[in-house]
Amino acid sequence: MKDGISKFKNMLKPISLSIALIHIFFFSCSQKMDKKNQYTNSLINESSPYLLQHAHNPVDWKPWGDKALKQAKKEDKLIIISIGYAACHWCHVMEHESFEDTLVAKKMNNSYVSIKIDREERPDIDQIYMDAAQLMTGRGGWPLNVISLPDGRPIFAGTYFPKEDWKKILDYFADIREKDPQKVEEQAEGIMRGLQQMEVPSLSSSTLEFSDKELKVIAQTAIESIDLQYGGRKGSPKFPMPSVQELLLTSNYFYEDSKTQKALKTTLDRMADGGIYDHLGGGFARYSTDDQWIVPHFEKMLYDNGQLISLYSHAFQAFGDYKYEQTVRETISFCQRELLDESGGFYSSLDADSDGEEGKFYVWSKKEIDELLSEEEALVIKKYYGITKSGNFEGHNILVRSTDIETLAKSEKMSTDQLSSILISAKSKLIDHRSNRIRPGLDDKVLTSWNGLMLIGLTDAYEAFLDENYKLQAIQTGNFIRKNQLNKDGRLWRNYKNGKSSINAFLDDYAFTILGFISLYQITFDEEWLFNAKKMLDYVHQHFFDEASSMYHYTSDIDQKLISRKMELSDNVIPASNSAIAEANFLIGTIFYDEPKVVIAKQMVANSLQNIRAYPNYYSNWARLYLLIGKPFAEVAIMGKAFEEKKKELSKPFIPNKVLMGGKKESSLELLKGKLLAETTMIFVCENKSCQMPTEKVEVALKQIRK
Repeated sequence: MKDGISKFKNMLKPISLSIALIHIFFFSCSQKMDKKNQYTNSLINESSPYLLQHAHNPVDWKPWGDKALKQAKKEDKLIIISIGYAACHWCHVMEHESFEDTLVAKKMNNSYVSIKIDREERPDIDQIYMDAAQLMTGRGGWPLNVISLPDGRPIFAGTYFPKEDWKKILDYFADIREKDPQKVEEQAEGIMRGLQQMEVPSLSSSTLEFSDKELKVIAQTAIESIDLQYGGRKGSPKFPMPSVQELLLTSNYFYEDSKTQKALKTTLDRMADGGIYDHLGGGFARYSTDDQWIVPHFEKMLYDNGQLISLYSHAFQAFGDYKYEQTVRETISFCQRELLDESGGFYSSLDADSDGEEGKFYVWSKKEIDELLSEEEALVIKKYYGITKSGNFEGHNILVRSTDIETLAKSEKMSTDQLSSILISAKSKLIDHRSNRIRPGLDDKVLTSWNGLMLIGLTDAYEAFLDENYKLQAIQTGNFIRKNQLNKDGRLWRNYKNGKSSINAFLDDYAFTILGFISLYQITFDEEWLFNAKKMLDYVHQHFFDEASSMYHYTSDIDQKLISRKMELSDNVIPASNSAIAEANFLIGTIFYDEPKVVIAKQMVANSLQNIRAYPNYYSNWARLYLLIGKPFAEVAIMGKAFEEKKKELSKPFIPNKVLMGGKKESSLELLKGKLLAETTMIFVCENKSCQMPTEKVEVALKQIRK
């Protein structure tokens, strides 16, 4: 938890503004259309769709880099650092109101050097200035607008501002810098002291110990914040938090508990039934604006959908619910249809707005339904998705599953097969009609970390459903990363667009790619994925590791030095890069019998244990790893000609505390040495390098895996 905010507010000497700060908006969507090209600035040479959206503003925007920073120092100008992303609705509102206004642009151009940043390309910069915003205001969100000294030290930060307020801010800081530079310098110094003390990890001297009692308490603490009626965290807005649900799934595997199952199933069912899910095209929106998952902010992000594919695949393995399988299959179809680049990588996001209106692509009127469908089809669709004349969103209807097929079939005196057939026909007609609408904007940059999450999702879906298409897609995406983003020394690139990669990777890029490659190995037994994963992890240890804390910096030691070098410690909508790289150390250390890596993983968990206990929802991926390290962990070797079928059988159940290895020929991996026997396929279930009696039978091997 970032618990230093209130502590460090008192350290600051805030500059008083005569305007009230506007509430921070987390809501995002939209992309402006039909810009006039009267002006062109330096962003025209960038590849980021978000930066290109601002390339024809009258503001003389610069991309982040030495050129802009040197200009600020040479001209002794304050810097405006404006951070957003392509699917950010309020970013585009502020662009239209302020950055396209020539009078505002004149103020910015005369007194400031203005820098635009795509937060998805440069989360390292965003993280620093978002922390500054948290220190100054207690809030954060996008657009993030920062005013800094020429050396980059922030003196002011906020999010969306209406034009008149933004003009006052510009005038105020230009004036005070000239009249009272010492006051501005004191402000910068106070903020920097706060930044340097936020989320600073300490090295735990205690040995990591485990108890079932404590592990159960951690899971129960996580459940306390969950809405047991509608699922997800209590209140609104509601964000899918896959790592919290994965923690509960893992906890329920070890300690079956009715309350845990209720929290899990309620969340999974409500999200899959709700308007946050696209019932025609598949895929989830980023969050729901209400507390019942009905009205989404309609943008779709790759990182959400990749993780939710994993979550619903695991839920299907654990509970066998067809709804979860349908959700996975439709979500993968959405990602392949609308986000897949011909290179094999997946694009970043789809906007919420189309034709100038939020959600217009996705919503329906009752009249449309009646006109497009037969009377029988319209009746079924309206009852199944709760469609009314008044609607549930600004006079229109977001499709929300309001009943199940069995209940509706019974009430309409139909068989379930008959009703399903009508639903399929009606949905097909609606999809065809929707495809002719103006489509939401696409952010077509490819990010390595998010593709790593999608890669993990595809491998999890393959294990759950044994669909060869998912395996082939996972291999294709893995090959995209290996061929385009991975260098011979183990270094990665973060971004890819139009055949080019230009930004050095950050810790999350490595962590999720390593975990993705480990997962790819487990569904293919192609050892190249494992050795590439180990090579990347060795590179990370060389260039990101902090000896003093036994944790990892977010940026490499070969990256440009920023005003602060951050560590990402708490889990959010995406697991923290440190918790993910800790898991990577644990798995690679276990697979390669590399004990120092296992020791690092345990030390990292020990460092985080106090926060895991206190804030399991914000350290949920850490808590799940704590469970896996604390409980028995099975190293399963499958050796022989029939390894493929036995591997599939061992993959299908939800067993989080295992890693699968093997093949039909000898291997250099320590666990596999000497285990290939002639004319038979044997399964060896091992634990901490000690193996039980080998067996040919999968059911016997499953019983040997201890909880």
